[in-house]
Amino acid sequence: MKHTKHPNAPQDIKKGTVSLRVVPDPIYRHAAPSGPWPWMNLDVESESDLTDTAVMDKSWPNYPQNKFRNWTADPVQRSKMFEKCSKDQSSTIYWMYVCDSEDVTDVAKRFTIPDMEKGNLGTTVRTAEDQDNFWETLGKDRPEGIRVRSLFVDDLTSPVLRMLGTRYNIEPFFFTSSLNWIPSRYQEAPRHREGDHKSKPSILSRMAHSSDLPPADTLIDIQAPFSTGDGRMLFIDLLAIHMVRHVKESTIISYHPESTGLRTSGKHLRSLIQLVGKSVYWQKIFDKSKDPTFLFLAFLWYALYEWDESLDSLYRYVSELELQVLHLDNIALTHDLHVLEARLLHYQSLLHGFEVSVKFIETNLNPAMEGATAEERMESDALMKKECDNLLSEIDRLERRRMMLSSRLKNAMELAFAIVNTEDSRRMQRFTYLTIVFIPASFIASVFGMNVIEIDNGTQTLAHYAMATVVLTLLTIYIVIMLQKQNIVHRREATLLQRAVWPIHLLWWIIPPLQHVWVSQYKKSPADDIA
Repeated sequence: MKHTKHPNAPQDIKKGTVSLRVVPDPIYRHAAPSGPWPWMNLDVESESDLTDTAVMDKSWPNYPQNKFRNWTADPVQRSKMFEKCSKDQSSTIYWMYVCDSEDVTDVAKRFTIPDMEKGNLGTTVRTAEDQDNFWETLGKDRPEGIRVRSLFVDDLTSPVLRMLGTRYNIEPFFFTSSLNWIPSRYQEAPRHREGDHKSKPSILSRMAHSSDLPPADTLIDIQAPFSTGDGRMLFIDLLAIHMVRHVKESTIISYHPESTGLRTSGKHLRSLIQLVGKSVYWQKIFDKSKDPTFLFLAFLWYALYEWDESLDSLYRYVSELELQVLHLDNIALTHDLHVLEARLLHYQSLLHGFEVSVKFIETNLNPAMEGATAEERMESDALMKKECDNLLSEIDRLERRRMMLSSRLKNAMELAFAIVNTEDSRRMQRFTYLTIVFIPASFIASVFGMNVIEIDNGTQTLAHYAMATVVLTLLTIYIVIMLQKQNIVHRREATLLQRAVWPIHLLWWIIPPLQHVWVSQYKKSPADDIA
């Protein structure tokens, strides 16, 4: 199989004052940390000397070489880890703490925003001084009683990427997968009774209001934004989460590539996660288990809500397309049906990846919980399985709904082609009826033109030709209608003998006196007897 290179960099689509990037095709082979050649060109001889990176400065500006020796200059350049960072040179980090509050009724003490009373809702990193302050903040000891510290990063810049990667020892695959829109999931550095790292950059479908759309392309781009025809637009969104689970301090990092666009911003997601604390159901979960992974599940519930809303919009759009197919004889509608069907097939793979991610969390339990008592660990594991099963059940519902929409689209496409074929058959039938008029006349003309003495004896006149043509035409019409099993004169179950006397039935139908006598005598509809 021959292949050609595909540009990795996403293109910009102008949306008035908003720039919305088209999602590139994912390169799954570069999303597996277990691979021995990260973002390496296997066709080129590598001359990199890994020993140079062993003595490299361990400070954050040298990430990722300061933590991962195999990430030399060539893999970093090919992954475009820093090239695809925000070009605004300004990144905003929104903080949130989940605390072990004894007062379970006080949500503000369980889900808190640091320095909120001072108006410090986010940390902006732009200048060199901001970088020093942010690095100092990352290195500070946390206050007591914090179960999870969450960082929601808007517009990831190169310095912020390097500092986060160095401070939390994050495998570069998390950043390369997120920046290149590659769905992946993996667990790294599991330590018995201490903790591990868990990453899950995934793709979800999201909906927003929009009146403008990108220019249509001749190819079906299943990654591009898609209009549902009601002023709303369906597009691909990114949910990239990295979690450091530790027995003393745990951290969740959520990366958001476009805070000013239509996609989910870090500030918005933080406000949604903070509302989790107001749920009585989830409050009970955090009371029963100290496992910070449950907050990770809350992020996945956001993805499920977006999927559900997107499929709701697609349901209305499919219903509108079905109505158009029923009322319009337009073969062009099949194009819209095929485009939507291609997207639904793509969503099948995305939903499957979503399902695998939940199972991945369910099977990779928190090693830090091994230090808890056996009773606490059993209760936490059972609760984790229960909540993962709840998510899996909802994902299965979404997949079944997607399958239902796909089946309805196929049914609509079959109906559209059936309508077109029926219309073509009617046109061909009209053409056939038209030829009945001309074929007998042409046949008589050819017979009269034969140079045969029995025929061409000089007595043929135009009247003879017309009389022979009319007789043969009527005979042809009679035979055609008689041989048809169903038409306007008789129904399908009529016998050959009944069809043979169809002219009499037709006369009884079109002559009112005979029709009136027939109806008054037999008290039934003339159409029944004519049939």
